[in-house]
Amino acid sequence: MNVKTVLLADDDSAIRTVLTQALTRAGYMVRSTSTANVLWRWIAEGQGDIVVTDVVLPDENIFDVMPRIKKSRPKLPVIVMSAQNTIMTAIRATELGAYDYLPKPFDLNVLVQTVGRAADQSVKSTTRVVETGESLPIIGRSAAMQEIYRMIARLTQTDLTVTIIGESGTGKELVARALHDFSKRRKGPFVAVNMAAIPRELIESELFGHEKGSFTGANARMAGRFEQAEGGSLFLDEIGDMPLEAQTRLLRVLQQGEYTSVGGNSPIKTNVRIIAATHRDLRHLITQGQFREDLFFRLNVVPLRLPPLRDRTEDIPDLIRHFLESATQEGLPHKDMSPAAMEELKTQRWPGNVRELENLVKRLIAMEVDDTISQDSVKRELASNQLTDSPDVVVGSIDRISDFMEQHLAKYISDFGDKLPPNGLYERILAEIEPPLLRAILVATRGNQLKAADVLGINRNTLRAKLKEREIKPLRGFL
Repeated sequence: MNVKTVLLADDDSAIRTVLTQALTRAGYMVRSTSTANVLWRWIAEGQGDIVVTDVVLPDENIFDVMPRIKKSRPKLPVIVMSAQNTIMTAIRATELGAYDYLPKPFDLNVLVQTVGRAADQSVKSTTRVVETGESLPIIGRSAAMQEIYRMIARLTQTDLTVTIIGESGTGKELVARALHDFSKRRKGPFVAVNMAAIPRELIESELFGHEKGSFTGANARMAGRFEQAEGGSLFLDEIGDMPLEAQTRLLRVLQQGEYTSVGGNSPIKTNVRIIAATHRDLRHLITQGQFREDLFFRLNVVPLRLPPLRDRTEDIPDLIRHFLESATQEGLPHKDMSPAAMEELKTQRWPGNVRELENLVKRLIAMEVDDTISQDSVKRELASNQLTDSPDVVVGSIDRISDFMEQHLAKYISDFGDKLPPNGLYERILAEIEPPLLRAILVATRGNQLKAADVLGINRNTLRAKLKEREIKPLRGFL
């Protein structure tokens, strides 16, 4: 039996000992070192079948050595470990041709399994250095986010259609931008369009463009978002709100790579990568006849689920530090936040996710007099913005609505006897019952209009129109 040799590099002697023992028990020979120089010498001499290495070594960053490794031995699998668990580390490792990236700390079994897979297959050279040194505002060191980083890094190497699934405020567009900015399409345009923000009757024109005279008001030809995104990526946010007619057109694009503009006759070839996103359950929409099943399978080639903030509260301090820094860059006064204040924020549920946390931090920056935001300040702000999640609020409103209708109709019967009430009763009743219902739903969903629209079973545009018509202002701190 041909025993594989693992070259191991890490500046921590304890880590080297533990990994050497685990890999030896798994049947590998292990040579370990603490420096990049020795590791490179072994590789250049043709030693080793698999490399397992930390990123930051005392004499050199392994990312600076990777191009030499790939040029000298392009099929040598290199597994990268790092305690610098950011999205840029994952993307950088993948861009430079690493076989896999393991954020520290990791399960030893995972490492052994990864080494096993690497031993069974060769790795093609995929060296392509990231052209920008800028970090992305996708923050988090939690295990949930590390898995997201690894998936993003792998998907940037492909042109596959991706559907990003996550609650409102989890950062779906940031992930879509990362998929574009580090892909082979990064020199092309990134075009984002929110399906929920466009009137349903205009979505087809918005996406596919229209010809002059194709409908009333079409005084000139307009390029659609597909044409604007040519050669790049098109991000279709809230894809679950797309009308069925537009879904049919989108399906044709995904199947045939072409579309027809509104009022046009000739098919137009297109070369765009589709990245979709939704906070809704598309499978449930399919059962309700609101979403095409064939389109779902075309879009859902790679589903990417973003965790809600309540499932990664350990990331909150890093997020807060990022928001404090970015607020200073935006012209707000420089503030710090006490550890106790951060711990207080970690206890919250955050139904509005990262967006809600960012809004709160900005309010605290604007309202805090001292240079450091205290725990008391956080408690006061949370109390002033406290909204109940209790379903009793909605139930109570429904009871009040029922009481009102019974009393109102009883009044008409007593006033008019056997006669019917005057015309317009529906609108008069609706004007009475709709405002408290809308307010109750907004309170129960903590101001989240997407969730409120789902509960009501209406489109978010319809909800916004009703809020405007009934002169109901959105709740403080939410979009």
